[in-house]
Amino acid sequence: MQRIIILGSTGSIGTQALDVIKANPTRFEVVGLSAGSNRELLAEQAAEYNVDDTAVGAAEAEQLVRDVDADVVLNGITGSVGLGPTLAALTAGRTLALANKESLIVGGDLVKALAAPGQIVPVDSEHSAIAQALRSGTADEVRRLVLTASGGPFRGRSRAEMANVTPREALAHPTWDMGLVITTNSATLVNKGLEIIEAHLLFDVPYDRIDVVVHPQSLIHSMVEFIDGSTIAQASPPNMRLPISLGLDWPNRVAAVGVPIDWTTPHTWTFEPLDDTAFPAVELAKQVGRARGTYPAVFNASNEQAVLAFHAGRIGYLDIVDTVQRVVEAHETQGELTLDSLAEAERWARASADTIIDAIGH
Repeated sequence: MQRIIILGSTGSIGTQALDVIKANPTRFEVVGLSAGSNRELLAEQAAEYNVDDTAVGAAEAEQLVRDVDADVVLNGITGSVGLGPTLAALTAGRTLALANKESLIVGGDLVKALAAPGQIVPVDSEHSAIAQALRSGTADEVRRLVLTASGGPFRGRSRAEMANVTPREALAHPTWDMGLVITTNSATLVNKGLEIIEAHLLFDVPYDRIDVVVHPQSLIHSMVEFIDGSTIAQASPPNMRLPISLGLDWPNRVAAVGVPIDWTTPHTWTFEPLDDTAFPAVELAKQVGRARGTYPAVFNASNEQAVLAFHAGRIGYLDIVDTVQRVVEAHETQGELTLDSLAEAERWARASADTIIDAIGH
Protein backbone atom coordinates (compact mmCIF):
# COMPACT_ATOMS: atom_id res chain seq x y z
CA MET A 1 0.00 0.00 0.00
CA GLN A 2 1.44 3.33 -1.11
CA ARG A 3 0.59 6.26 1.16
CA ILE A 4 0.12 9.35 -1.01
CA ILE A 5 0.11 13.10 -0.38
CA ILE A 6 -1.41 15.03 -3.29
CA LEU A 7 -0.43 18.69 -3.58
CA GLY A 8 -2.73 20.62 -5.90
CA SER A 9 -5.50 18.06 -5.41
CA THR A 10 -8.25 20.27 -6.85
CA GLY A 11 -6.43 20.87 -10.15
CA SER A 12 -6.29 18.72 -13.27
CA ILE A 13 -3.37 16.54 -12.16
CA GLY A 14 -4.72 16.17 -8.64
CA THR A 15 -8.25 15.19 -9.62
CA GLN A 16 -6.97 12.64 -12.14
CA ALA A 17 -4.63 11.20 -9.51
CA LEU A 18 -7.58 10.78 -7.18
CA ASP A 19 -9.42 8.94 -9.97
CA VAL A 20 -6.50 6.50 -10.26
CA ILE A 21 -6.41 6.02 -6.50
CA LYS A 22 -10.17 5.52 -6.27
CA ALA A 23 -9.98 2.75 -8.86
CA ASN A 24 -7.17 1.04 -6.91
CA PRO A 25 -8.17 1.19 -3.21
CA THR A 26 -6.03 -1.79 -2.18
CA ARG A 27 -2.92 -0.26 -3.76
CA PHE A 28 -3.06 3.41 -2.77
CA GLU A 29 -4.14 5.39 0.28
CA VAL A 30 -4.46 9.19 0.37
CA VAL A 31 -3.01 10.57 3.60
CA GLY A 32 -2.79 14.28 2.76
CA LEU A 33 -4.34 16.80 0.37
CA SER A 34 -3.58 20.42 -0.46
CA ALA A 35 -5.23 23.00 -2.69
CA GLY A 36 -4.26 26.44 -3.90
CA SER A 37 -7.49 28.15 -2.90
CA ASN A 38 -10.51 25.91 -3.59
CA ARG A 39 -11.43 25.11 -0.01
CA GLU A 40 -14.89 23.78 -0.89
CA LEU A 41 -13.65 21.09 -3.29
CA LEU A 42 -10.75 20.27 -0.96
CA ALA A 43 -13.22 19.61 1.86
CA GLU A 44 -15.29 17.37 -0.42
CA GLN A 45 -12.19 15.41 -1.41
CA ALA A 46 -11.06 15.03 2.18
CA ALA A 47 -14.46 13.66 3.14
CA GLU A 48 -14.64 11.26 0.21
CA TYR A 49 -11.15 9.85 0.76
CA ASN A 50 -11.28 9.99 4.58
CA VAL A 51 -8.29 12.34 4.81
CA ASP A 52 -7.69 14.25 8.05
CA ASP A 53 -4.64 16.27 6.98
CA THR A 54 -5.25 19.07 4.47
CA ALA A 55 -3.61 22.36 3.57
CA VAL A 56 -4.38 25.50 1.58
CA GLY A 57 -1.58 27.42 -0.14
CA ALA A 58 2.04 26.55 -0.80
CA ALA A 59 3.32 27.34 2.71
CA GLU A 60 0.76 25.04 4.35
CA ALA A 61 1.47 22.39 1.70
CA GLU A 62 5.15 22.50 2.62
CA GLN A 63 4.29 21.97 6.28
CA LEU A 64 1.90 19.15 5.38
CA VAL A 65 4.71 17.32 3.59
CA ARG A 66 6.97 17.67 6.65
CA ASP A 67 4.33 16.54 9.14
CA VAL A 68 2.46 13.69 7.42
CA ASP A 69 3.95 10.23 7.06
CA ALA A 70 3.82 9.22 3.38
CA ASP A 71 5.65 7.18 0.76
CA VAL A 72 4.96 9.43 -2.23
CA VAL A 73 4.31 13.14 -2.63
CA LEU A 74 2.62 14.06 -5.90
CA ASN A 75 3.42 17.72 -6.51
CA GLY A 76 0.74 19.02 -8.87
CA ILE A 77 1.02 22.66 -7.76
CA THR A 78 1.16 25.20 -10.57
CA GLY A 79 4.13 27.56 -10.80
CA SER A 80 7.39 28.12 -8.95
CA VAL A 81 5.55 28.39 -5.62
CA GLY A 82 5.81 24.59 -5.69
CA LEU A 83 9.56 24.78 -4.97
CA GLY A 84 9.19 24.82 -1.18
CA PRO A 85 7.03 21.66 -1.11
CA THR A 86 9.41 19.97 -3.57
CA LEU A 87 12.40 20.65 -1.31
CA ALA A 88 10.40 19.52 1.73
CA ALA A 89 9.47 16.23 0.06
CA LEU A 90 13.07 15.50 -0.90
CA THR A 91 14.39 16.43 2.55
CA ALA A 92 11.82 14.15 4.17
CA GLY A 93 12.98 11.26 1.99
CA ARG A 94 9.67 10.85 0.14
CA THR A 95 9.47 9.73 -3.46
CA LEU A 96 8.56 12.88 -5.37
CA ALA A 97 6.13 12.37 -8.24
CA LEU A 98 6.80 15.66 -10.00
CA ALA A 99 4.17 17.33 -12.14
CA ASN A 100 5.28 20.79 -10.95
CA LYS A 101 8.12 21.17 -13.47
CA GLU A 102 8.73 24.80 -12.47
CA SER A 103 10.08 23.79 -9.06
CA LEU A 104 12.82 21.66 -10.64
CA ILE A 105 13.57 24.17 -13.38
CA VAL A 106 13.71 27.17 -11.05
CA GLY A 107 15.31 25.29 -8.15
CA GLY A 108 17.92 23.68 -10.39
CA ASP A 109 21.02 22.83 -8.37
CA LEU A 110 19.15 23.26 -5.06
CA VAL A 111 16.78 20.46 -6.01
CA LYS A 112 19.49 18.29 -7.55
CA ALA A 113 21.63 18.54 -4.42
CA LEU A 114 18.83 17.15 -2.24
CA ALA A 115 17.52 14.43 -4.56
CA ALA A 116 18.76 10.88 -4.11
CA PRO A 117 19.08 8.73 -7.26
CA GLY A 118 15.60 7.77 -8.43
CA GLN A 119 13.85 9.91 -5.81
CA ILE A 120 12.22 12.17 -8.42
CA VAL A 121 9.74 10.44 -10.74
CA PRO A 122 8.54 12.68 -13.60
CA VAL A 123 4.81 13.00 -14.23
CA ASP A 124 4.95 15.17 -17.36
CA SER A 125 3.96 12.87 -20.22
CA GLU A 126 7.18 13.62 -22.15
CA HIS A 127 9.51 12.93 -19.25
CA SER A 128 7.58 9.89 -18.13
CA ALA A 129 7.96 8.58 -21.69
CA ILE A 130 11.72 9.17 -21.56
CA ALA A 131 11.98 7.49 -18.15
CA GLN A 132 10.15 4.46 -19.52
CA ALA A 133 12.32 4.33 -22.65
CA LEU A 134 15.54 4.70 -20.65
CA ARG A 135 14.87 1.32 -19.04
CA SER A 136 15.92 -0.18 -22.40
CA GLY A 137 19.59 0.66 -21.90
CA THR A 138 22.28 2.06 -19.64
CA ALA A 139 23.16 5.74 -19.27
CA ASP A 140 26.34 5.20 -21.31
CA GLU A 141 24.26 3.83 -24.19
CA VAL A 142 22.07 6.93 -24.56
CA ARG A 143 22.90 9.06 -27.58
CA ARG A 144 20.04 11.55 -27.62
CA LEU A 145 16.71 12.45 -26.02
CA VAL A 146 13.94 13.50 -28.37
CA LEU A 147 10.97 15.35 -26.90
CA THR A 148 7.87 15.43 -29.06
CA ALA A 149 5.69 18.52 -29.39
CA SER A 150 2.22 18.76 -30.90
CA GLY A 151 3.21 22.08 -32.45
CA GLY A 152 0.28 23.80 -30.76
CA PRO A 153 -2.45 25.73 -32.57
CA PHE A 154 0.02 27.64 -34.78
CA ARG A 155 2.01 24.74 -36.18
CA GLY A 156 3.17 25.51 -39.71
CA ARG A 157 2.71 29.27 -39.41
CA SER A 158 5.58 31.67 -40.00
CA ARG A 159 6.47 34.35 -37.47
CA ALA A 160 4.78 36.98 -39.63
CA GLU A 161 1.61 34.91 -39.82
CA MET A 162 1.37 34.87 -36.02
CA ALA A 163 1.65 38.62 -35.54
CA ASN A 164 -2.07 39.17 -35.01
CA VAL A 165 -3.23 35.99 -33.30
CA THR A 166 -5.70 36.47 -30.45
CA PRO A 167 -5.74 35.09 -26.91
CA ARG A 168 -8.68 32.90 -27.86
CA GLU A 169 -6.69 31.38 -30.72
CA ALA A 170 -3.69 30.81 -28.44
CA LEU A 171 -5.89 28.81 -26.04
CA ALA A 172 -7.20 26.47 -28.76
CA HIS A 173 -4.75 23.63 -28.10
CA PRO A 174 -5.29 20.68 -30.48
CA THR A 175 -4.62 17.93 -27.92
CA TRP A 176 -4.68 18.90 -24.23
CA ASP A 177 -7.17 20.76 -22.02
CA MET A 178 -5.00 22.84 -19.67
CA GLY A 179 -4.88 26.14 -17.79
CA LEU A 180 -4.32 29.59 -19.28
CA VAL A 181 -0.56 29.93 -18.76
CA ILE A 182 0.44 26.39 -19.72
CA THR A 183 -1.84 26.39 -22.79
CA THR A 184 -0.33 29.67 -23.97
CA ASN A 185 3.14 28.26 -23.25
CA SER A 186 2.28 25.32 -25.47
CA ALA A 187 1.35 27.73 -28.27
CA THR A 188 4.60 29.70 -27.98
CA LEU A 189 6.57 26.49 -27.24
CA VAL A 190 7.89 28.08 -24.05
CA ASN A 191 6.53 24.96 -22.38
CA LYS A 192 8.72 22.77 -24.59
CA GLY A 193 11.69 24.94 -23.70
CA LEU A 194 10.96 24.42 -20.01
CA GLU A 195 10.68 20.69 -20.66
CA ILE A 196 14.15 20.65 -22.22
CA ILE A 197 15.60 22.19 -19.05
CA GLU A 198 13.63 19.65 -17.00
CA ALA A 199 14.92 16.77 -19.14
CA HIS A 200 18.50 17.92 -18.69
CA LEU A 201 18.10 18.12 -14.92
CA LEU A 202 16.25 14.81 -14.61
CA PHE A 203 18.39 12.67 -16.87
CA ASP A 204 21.81 14.40 -16.89
CA VAL A 205 21.96 14.57 -20.70
CA PRO A 206 23.72 17.65 -22.17
CA TYR A 207 21.59 20.25 -23.94
CA ASP A 208 23.24 19.58 -27.28
CA ARG A 209 21.90 16.03 -27.09
CA ILE A 210 18.28 16.99 -26.37
CA ASP A 211 16.11 17.70 -29.41
CA VAL A 212 12.49 18.59 -30.14
CA VAL A 213 10.48 17.14 -33.00
CA VAL A 214 6.93 18.19 -33.93
CA HIS A 215 4.50 15.26 -33.84
CA PRO A 216 0.94 16.60 -34.34
CA GLN A 217 -0.84 13.36 -33.51
CA SER A 218 0.55 13.40 -29.94
CA LEU A 219 0.63 9.61 -29.70
CA ILE A 220 4.39 9.25 -29.26
CA HIS A 221 5.18 11.17 -26.10
CA SER A 222 8.97 11.19 -26.44
CA MET A 223 11.86 8.99 -27.54
CA VAL A 224 15.36 7.90 -26.57
CA GLU A 225 17.96 7.31 -29.25
CA PHE A 226 20.73 4.86 -28.34
CA ILE A 227 24.31 4.60 -29.58
CA ASP A 228 23.58 1.56 -31.77
CA GLY A 229 21.08 3.54 -33.86
CA SER A 230 18.00 2.17 -32.10
CA THR A 231 15.24 4.55 -31.00
CA ILE A 232 12.82 3.52 -28.25
CA ALA A 233 9.52 5.44 -28.21
CA GLN A 234 6.65 5.40 -25.72
CA ALA A 235 3.27 5.62 -27.44
CA SER A 236 -0.28 5.84 -26.10
CA PRO A 237 -3.40 7.94 -26.68
CA PRO A 238 -3.14 11.26 -24.78
CA ASN A 239 -4.14 10.48 -21.20
CA MET A 240 -2.38 11.93 -18.15
CA ARG A 241 -3.61 9.12 -15.90
CA LEU A 242 -0.91 6.87 -17.35
CA PRO A 243 2.12 8.98 -16.29
CA ILE A 244 0.35 9.90 -13.06
CA SER A 245 -0.12 6.23 -12.18
CA LEU A 246 3.56 5.53 -12.86
CA GLY A 247 4.47 8.45 -10.63
CA LEU A 248 2.43 6.99 -7.78
CA ASP A 249 4.15 3.58 -7.87
CA TRP A 250 7.24 3.79 -10.12
CA PRO A 251 8.30 1.62 -11.89
CA ASN A 252 5.24 -0.56 -11.48
CA ARG A 253 2.35 -0.22 -13.89
CA VAL A 254 -1.29 0.18 -12.88
CA ALA A 255 -3.82 -1.79 -14.91
CA ALA A 256 -6.55 -0.12 -16.95
CA VAL A 257 -5.58 3.54 -16.36
CA GLY A 258 -5.70 4.19 -20.10
CA VAL A 259 -7.04 2.78 -23.34
CA PRO A 260 -4.34 1.39 -25.68
CA ILE A 261 -3.93 2.35 -29.32
CA ASP A 262 -6.36 0.53 -31.59
CA TRP A 263 -4.07 -1.33 -33.99
CA THR A 264 -7.02 -2.69 -36.00
CA THR A 265 -7.55 0.71 -37.62
CA PRO A 266 -5.21 2.64 -39.98
CA HIS A 267 -2.89 5.26 -38.49
CA THR A 268 -0.65 7.91 -39.98
CA TRP A 269 1.95 9.46 -37.68
CA THR A 270 4.00 12.39 -38.91
CA PHE A 271 7.12 14.15 -37.66
CA GLU A 272 8.38 17.61 -38.59
CA PRO A 273 11.49 19.60 -37.64
CA LEU A 274 10.93 22.53 -35.31
CA ASP A 275 10.95 25.99 -36.94
CA ASP A 276 13.29 27.87 -34.61
CA THR A 277 12.64 31.17 -36.37
CA ALA A 278 8.90 31.01 -35.77
CA PHE A 279 9.31 29.49 -32.31
CA PRO A 280 12.52 30.87 -30.77
CA ALA A 281 11.56 29.96 -27.19
CA VAL A 282 13.13 26.50 -27.38
CA GLU A 283 16.61 27.71 -28.29
CA LEU A 284 16.31 30.54 -25.75
CA ALA A 285 15.46 27.98 -23.06
CA LYS A 286 18.57 25.98 -23.91
CA GLN A 287 20.67 29.12 -23.49
CA VAL A 288 19.00 29.80 -20.15
CA GLY A 289 19.55 26.22 -19.02
CA ARG A 290 23.23 26.34 -19.87
CA ALA A 291 23.58 29.63 -17.92
CA ARG A 292 22.09 27.96 -14.80
CA GLY A 293 21.90 29.97 -11.59
CA THR A 294 18.86 32.22 -11.44
CA TYR A 295 18.45 32.43 -15.23
CA PRO A 296 15.76 29.71 -15.42
CA ALA A 297 13.79 31.48 -12.68
CA VAL A 298 14.01 34.74 -14.62
CA PHE A 299 12.94 32.99 -17.83
CA ASN A 300 9.92 31.44 -16.12
CA ALA A 301 8.80 34.51 -14.14
CA SER A 302 9.12 36.98 -17.02
CA ASN A 303 7.18 34.61 -19.24
CA GLU A 304 4.33 34.38 -16.73
CA GLN A 305 4.12 38.19 -16.65
CA ALA A 306 4.15 38.42 -20.43
CA VAL A 307 1.47 35.74 -20.84
CA LEU A 308 -0.85 37.53 -18.44
CA ALA A 309 -0.20 40.83 -20.24
CA PHE A 310 -1.05 39.20 -23.58
CA HIS A 311 -4.36 37.90 -22.26
CA ALA A 312 -5.09 41.32 -20.79
CA GLY A 313 -4.64 42.87 -24.25
CA ARG A 314 -1.54 44.84 -23.22
CA ILE A 315 0.90 43.20 -25.67
CA GLY A 316 0.72 41.12 -28.83
CA TYR A 317 1.39 37.41 -29.14
CA LEU A 318 4.90 37.78 -30.53
CA ASP A 319 5.75 40.20 -27.73
CA ILE A 320 5.57 37.34 -25.20
CA VAL A 321 8.83 35.61 -26.09
CA ASP A 322 10.42 38.88 -27.22
CA THR A 323 9.82 40.28 -23.73
CA VAL A 324 11.26 37.16 -22.08
CA GLN A 325 14.37 37.37 -24.26
CA ARG A 326 14.96 41.02 -23.37
CA VAL A 327 14.62 40.30 -19.65
CA VAL A 328 16.95 37.28 -19.83
CA GLU A 329 19.57 39.28 -21.75
CA ALA A 330 19.50 42.01 -19.10
CA HIS A 331 19.87 39.58 -16.19
CA GLU A 332 23.03 38.75 -14.28
CA THR A 333 23.14 36.01 -11.66
CA GLN A 334 24.33 37.36 -8.33
CA GLY A 335 26.17 35.13 -5.86
CA GLU A 336 25.17 31.74 -4.54
CA LEU A 337 21.89 30.11 -5.54
CA THR A 338 19.55 30.20 -2.54
CA LEU A 339 15.82 30.46 -1.95
CA ASP A 340 16.29 34.16 -1.22
CA SER A 341 18.30 34.78 -4.41
CA LEU A 342 15.68 32.92 -6.44
CA ALA A 343 12.87 34.97 -4.91
CA GLU A 344 14.76 38.20 -5.61
CA ALA A 345 15.49 37.14 -9.19
CA GLU A 346 11.82 36.40 -9.77
CA ARG A 347 10.78 39.78 -8.35
CA TRP A 348 13.34 41.50 -10.57
CA ALA A 349 12.20 39.53 -13.63
CA ARG A 350 8.53 40.38 -13.13
CA ALA A 351 9.31 44.07 -12.59
CA SER A 352 11.59 44.15 -15.63
CA ALA A 353 8.99 42.43 -17.76
CA ASP A 354 6.34 44.91 -16.60
CA THR A 355 8.59 47.82 -17.58
CA ILE A 356 9.02 46.38 -21.08
CA ILE A 357 5.30 45.60 -21.35
CA ASP A 358 4.36 49.15 -20.33
CA ALA A 359 6.72 50.54 -22.98
CA ILE A 360 5.14 48.36 -25.68
CA GLY A 361 1.77 49.93 -24.92
CA HIS A 362 -0.18 47.60 -27.20
